[in-house]
Amino acid sequence: MQGTILILDGAATNRIMLKVQLSSAYYHVVQSDRLEGVQALARRARPDLIVSAMSLPDGNVTMLKAMLAGDPALAAIPVIALAAQNDHGARLRALGAGIDDVLSHPVDDLLLQARIRSLMRARSSAAELGLPEAPAGLGAGPEFAEAQGRFLPVARIALLTQSATAAALWRARLRPHLPHHRLGTYPLRDAHRVMADPIPDAVIVELTGAAQDAGLRLLADLRARAATRQIAIIAVVGNGDAGLAADALDRGAHDVMPAGFCAEELALRLRTQLQHKASTDRLLDSLRDGLRAAVRDPMTGLHNRRYALPRLDEIARNARRDQSGFALMLADLDHFKQINDRHGHPAGDAVLVETARRLEQCLGPDDLIARMGGEEFMIVLPDADQARASTMAAQLCERINGSPFLVEGIARPISLTISIGAVLCGPERDRAAQGSAAALIDQADRALYLAKNGGRNRISLLEPAA
Repeated sequence: MQGTILILDGAATNRIMLKVQLSSAYYHVVQSDRLEGVQALARRARPDLIVSAMSLPDGNVTMLKAMLAGDPALAAIPVIALAAQNDHGARLRALGAGIDDVLSHPVDDLLLQARIRSLMRARSSAAELGLPEAPAGLGAGPEFAEAQGRFLPVARIALLTQSATAAALWRARLRPHLPHHRLGTYPLRDAHRVMADPIPDAVIVELTGAAQDAGLRLLADLRARAATRQIAIIAVVGNGDAGLAADALDRGAHDVMPAGFCAEELALRLRTQLQHKASTDRLLDSLRDGLRAAVRDPMTGLHNRRYALPRLDEIARNARRDQSGFALMLADLDHFKQINDRHGHPAGDAVLVETARRLEQCLGPDDLIARMGGEEFMIVLPDADQARASTMAAQLCERINGSPFLVEGIARPISLTISIGAVLCGPERDRAAQGSAAALIDQADRALYLAKNGGRNRISLLEPAA
């Protein structure tokens, strides 16, 4: 089965017809004829989508949406409402209440199936971010939806039309409904300009007349490119062409207007899509921050041990493949414990942050530096021989030893030294080059021990035997 769909309609005939349509597309269908009991049913059946009549024996689709929004377990379920043909007022009210789409009777099967696929894809994308239901901490109730509407960021919206006349008309009619957003117009033949910086937040594409083919290609292109993949896309289809609207959804449009341009309706659909985009952007930012936190030391901003060990293995494999050498260093601040004991841990933290900054400034873009824990840092120099390793180790020591550390709240600068243990790895030292990250670090650690044992403020360079 492709998923579970809940049909909600007081008319048995409508439910039967919809079930036939959806079952033929291999959806599992559950049904109800009234609003009462739907919350419990939805919690049991866990539908991926709800198709509801606009009016129900004991309520309406707006009440359904409010009930779902008030339940964190159900708030993310998309809802399609089915309205009487040409009931434009009901359509606008439903869209304004947050209904994902409103289709008119008689329901075109191609358009219905395409809309279901589109909404399910959007929900699956959220699930892939690890948030299949209402995002924890973001809220799910009506008050959150209201807050989203109030605090929606100013968006850049691109209007792509076949003619300049249509573009000017669209912008003039949309402006009263979207007074705070930036509306730009582009002819479809110059659609490549949309993909240049700054990338818009939303794109409205006209699919009428001779522009249909170009518009459909643009939809696919926008979704295929990494830079424009997250743009909200709405297609405006003329003459009620349900087949073209379905094609637009399958090509990547997030929403369609099958009956052509209507400023008030388009503004409502835009707000919904911009809210979805804003939520998705926040989730992606959170995901990126989480990934960064997993491989970065929170204090210094350097890579951490979790990142450094696999990266060291990769550098060793590349060196073996390319028959090149590399250097591994472990650097440790001398007598660092005395700083914490004398001045307190905040002072010690400030020294570590400054140490990381100074060491990182010495290195090139291909070099690796990581905080391994405490006051110990690992440096890896790919494609390095003994001369470069020795020179770099001396520069690192000079950066720490040459300038005292100024710490806020401490009157006198703090003087520090650093010890470095280094090991050279290369094709003539096969056992070292083929060793695991742990084995290589063990050798560098022995070199660091020799530097410490020799009086500190020293560099010890080992050349492992083949």
